[in-house]
Amino acid sequence: MHFHDCFIRGCDASVLLNSKGNNKAEKDGPPNISLHAFYVIDKAKKALEAKCPGVVSCADILALAARDAVYLSGGPKWDVPKGRKDGRTSKAIETRQLPAPTFNISQLQQSFSQRALSAKDLVALSGGHTLGFSHCSSFRNRIQNFNATHDVDPSLNPSFATKLKSICPKKNQAKNAGATMDPSSTAFDNTYYKLILQQNALFSSDQALLDSPKTKYFVSKFAASQKAFYDAFAKSMIKMSSINGGQEVRKDCRKIN
Repeated sequence: MHFHDCFIRGCDASVLLNSKGNNKAEKDGPPNISLHAFYVIDKAKKALEAKCPGVVSCADILALAARDAVYLSGGPKWDVPKGRKDGRTSKAIETRQLPAPTFNISQLQQSFSQRALSAKDLVALSGGHTLGFSHCSSFRNRIQNFNATHDVDPSLNPSFATKLKSICPKKNQAKNAGATMDPSSTAFDNTYYKLILQQNALFSSDQALLDSPKTKYFVSKFAASQKAFYDAFAKSMIKMSSINGGQEVRKDCRKIN
């Protein structure tokens, strides 16, 4: 959620604002439909407002919650710089700026470099895909009508492709069908990078990390060393979470003051 927030207008908690009237907010944009548990942020905000009203922004809570979710899942811990402000604008249409699961390596590198993030940051932050779940819509492009010559993405392990096709059939697919991002989807580990090397990664954008020598080097490095991944991930999270853009400290994370 923190990543989805920072990549739009900086880390300003614009992803937490509710749609209102004619304005459809970021949280209702297509890439964000899988985000949930907003109540966790609400509970933290309520507790903080009771103790020290108007001091801690929703954007800071989001950055701290991201760190804690990683740490509680067995991942690294880092000091989160604080002092972010909350934004007053949230538009669903702007979620198009998020890197898509169908992106190739040049699109990914461009998206990250526009935010002053390096190839190493790209590979490290992609490792967040060690946690969570994806709906079929995010990887269907790889298992059906991939291109003019292949129905299935040739960079996808055939047995994994068969498994995904059974989860996401062309017809009569279950409403919330999808797959976990990796088999240990509740543990923050370096399995994700091993899967990429085995051609068992879920998204085109995951597999694309092998398509440039620089990013491929970091995939191999992080697959070989969980410590190297943890160190890089923590540094990249601090870097990403310093992209700021807000103006106020919201009283209620779902609406502007």
